[in-house]
Parts: sequence; C-alpha cells; structure tokens
Amino acid sequence: MLSPTEPASARKPIPHVDFELDDLDSDEERYLDFYRKVAVHADMLVPLAEHHNGPHSYYVLFDRTATWGHPGMAQVLAVHLQRDSEKQTFSFEWAPLPLPAMAQSWLIHRGCSPDAISLDPQLGPPPADEATRALERRLVGDGDQYAMGHSYTSDDPDDMVIVVVLRARDEQAPSPFRVVVEEVDTERWTRTLREGGFDTAGEALQWCNDRLTGEAGPLPPVRLAATAARPAGAAKAPAPHPPGRSR
Repeated sequence: MLSPTEPASARKPIPHVDFELDDLDSDEERYLDFYRKVAVHADMLVPLAEHHNGPHSYYVLFDRTATWGHPGMAQVLAVHLQRDSEKQTFSFEWAPLPLPAMAQSWLIHRGCSPDAISLDPQLGPPPADEATRALERRLVGDGDQYAMGHSYTSDDPDDMVIVVVLRARDEQAPSPFRVVVEEVDTERWTRTLREGGFDTAGEALQWCNDRLTGEAGPLPPVRLAATAARPAGAAKAPAPHPPGRSR
C-alpha cells in the first residue's frame, strides 16, 4: 500500500507507466473503453510491477486517485494487454483488487510468468516478517483457489488497513471463508499480513466490520484439511479464472 504519509526517507522517484499503444490504430470504442477503465488517470498510476512478453504486457498498478473515490475501494489494478501488430489492434483485461499479491495471482493465471512479476521493493512498505512474506507467496501462487467476496481499504494515517473476505472454491474446504488483513505500521514503515478462518460469510464480514471500528478480537485460526498437503511443485487441476473484467 502506498500513501501520502510515506516517510520521505522511504520514497523514491515515482516511475511512469507506459501502455505503448500509440502505434496501434484500434477502433475508437476500444480506445475509449480502455481510457475510461484504466488510462484516465495514467499519470496517477504507479507501476508496482510490470512484465512485457512479445505482444503481452502485464501490470500491477497502484491507483493514487482511489483515495478520493468511494470509501473503501480497492487501490490496485491488474491489467493485461494483448497487442496485434498485424491488425494494429489491442485487447485488454483488467481487475481492481485490494492487494498487490492478488493482482500478481490474477496476472499469472492469464499467462504471466510467476518469476517475472515481482513487486518493486522500493515502492511501498516492505514486509515486516516472514509470516507476511509466506502468506503473500501463498496468495500469489494459490489465489485461483479462492474467490473474493468483499474488501475494504482504509488509508487513514492513524490506521492503515485492508480487509479482504475470500471464499474457497472447494465447498468441502475447512474454514471455507478466509479473512486476510494487511496493516501498515506508519512509524516503522512496514506491513504485516495475517489470515483467519470462518465458517460463514456473515461471521467473516462481521469480523471485518469490527476491525474497521477497532472492536475486533484476534483472528480465529484457519482449520487445515485432514488430508496431506499437496507437495510443493505438484501440478494442480485447471481452475476457473479469478473474478475480473475483460474487454
């Protein structure tokens, strides 16, 4: 999460995002659609990660205008561009998501190499501990196993927090609803990421509401499946794309 409260010592020059569409003569409707959904605030989009592979470009973008939008709205955009140089056209998919790790997962499941979409470590607060790094890796790698049901982003300097409710696609999964919470320590300029498990969507949403009002108790632990965990590197069955928007 980036913020105007970021300490000066942690800042670096903000890079510019270039979608490289100037040479494409696509139809006006598609250009307008891309402009309205993505490029309207191009000068306020910060590329946290990007990768270009032939006609494909993948972006994890922080939208600095979101802080002035609807309260709680997600501040990260995942964008996948496909260019056709012969036809001089392009197509795109996009999704607003609350966490960069979720945007990385969304792009990976649209063909981006997992090793090519790492976040710029100089943008935003670094992970505070190994638990945060481990959970982020799981969100990036196994994000297709969950569907996002709710999120709220608060960039209040006194309590910078993002809460996300995820639903397991496997209806038999223990703790079928997960709450993921990112908190930013503005004094140390670090972030922590934690998760909890819930039996119902109502319980998960209530915990999120309580957290945003400062009344939440500890996150309940995630119940693990009784079967052995899938070995690292083992193939997974194809899963449907996480929810997103496309054009």
